Order: sequence, then structure tokens, then C-alpha cells
Amino acid sequence: MLLDTPVRLGIQIQPQHVTYPQIRDAVFRLEELGVDILFNWDHFYPLSGDPDGLHFESWTMLAAWAEQTERVEFGALVNCNSYRNADLQADMARTIDHISAKGGGEGRFIFGTGAGWFQRDYDEYGYDFGTPGTRLNDLAEGLDRIEARWAKLNPAPTRDIPVMIGGKGEQKTLRIVAKHADIWHSFTQGDDLTHKISVIERWGEKDGRDTSGIVISNELKDRDESDADDLFARGARLFTLGFGGPDFDYSVIERWLAWRDAKNA
Repeated sequence: MLLDTPVRLGIQIQPQHVTYPQIRDAVFRLEELGVDILFNWDHFYPLSGDPDGLHFESWTMLAAWAEQTERVEFGALVNCNSYRNADLQADMARTIDHISAKGGGEGRFIFGTGAGWFQRDYDEYGYDFGTPGTRLNDLAEGLDRIEARWAKLNPAPTRDIPVMIGGKGEQKTLRIVAKHADIWHSFTQGDDLTHKISVIERWGEKDGRDTSGIVISNELKDRDESDADDLFARGARLFTLGFGGPDFDYSVIERWLAWRDAKNA
């Protein structure tokens, strides 16, 4: 595998404990600073701090980002497959893709997705939580439907919308990655990362898909440059960083942009 592309930096703006004007300003400033990708997350309640604090929904926000931004790619890190009909997800993604295409060019939307895990979202909004296995089965079925729907929509997406899948389970998740993903995201480090990449390769061989084009994505939170160097050496080329407010610290972003630029020099 180990697709050798330029290093990219993706910043996940946490949609919790901030007002929307603060999020809008963060999007503007991060694009101006030169980050490559902006993410939010697909939950209905905060994941840290006051569990009933300020919080905003993912997909409607992404449509606003599509109009607001000019250059960055963007998406959810990651969408929860359980919360919306798969064909609807495909249509929403295609529409946001078109909104983000400026001047007749290609869209910039990344379809990040996963099986879901935050039980409060399910309980409060009336979704069946099921088990990790049933949620992963639903994700596999959903991605088949999403890809089929993209092929039917009129107008079609402006490009082959990149699919980003998060997770690390070897029996189901990584098989789904091997079949569908353009980007695989995890928090896996060290030798375990190398091992997981080999698992994806084996699933690809078994299912007849060349996985050499999958971009390896990993998280920078609580890591330093030596950790990032090791992830880079093991094949990671997309690096994500959670970014929380209301007091956004842009010096952290500048530090990692400098590391990215040094790697790409």
C-alpha cells in the first residue's frame, strides 16, 4: 500500500461549546492559514465538557462550509451511517459536492463515514443502537447503496467523491475499508499501524480490489513531531487534529503547518 502523496493537514473543528459565528470565523481563519481539509463530527451532543452544552448538527453545517470556503476540502470525521438512509446520504453528499464546486470546477467534499458508537445519540434521537456487529453490517450495506445511488443521480457528482472510513477492527471494518475506502482513518500507532495496513492489503487481495491507492490518515492529538515522523515513516500522509473552542489556539495549527511544509519541501 503506502501511497506516497504530499502530506496534508486536516483540522476537525469540534462543533461543541461554541456559537455558530465562532465556528464560521474558525473556518475562515483556518482556510486562510493554509490547512488542507476541514472536518466536523456527526454527533448530536458534546463529546466532552458539559454533556448538555452548545452543539450543532454536522451535515447542515457542511453545506454552509461548502458555500463559505473556496479552496479547502471538507467533510465529517466521521458521518454516522445509522442516522440517515443510505440513499439520502448519497444525495446529500452529491448536493454538497456541487455547492462546493466553484467556477465550474470539481467539488471538494469528502464523504467520511463510520458505523457509529455514541449511544446517547441513538437513544435520544430514537435510533436502534444494536451491536457493533450489526452497525458494521449496516455500514457495509449502506456503502454499497451509496455508491449505486451516486451512479444514478442526475446531475452526477462533479468527481468521484472520496470515501473516508474510520475504524480499525480487522474482521469487518478493515474489510469494508479494503472494499470502499479512498482514505482510511484511525488512531493506531507504531507496529500496530503497520499490521493494520497489511490486514487491509490482505482483504483487498481476497476481495479483488487493489488497495495501493488508499491514503493512510491518523490523528495528531497529544502527539509530538517525533510521533508524527514515525507515522509518516509507516505510511500516513493525512494528519488530523481536533480543534476546540471557544478559545481556539491557532498557534497549534501553525506549528503543524510548519511540520507539514517541512515534510513536503
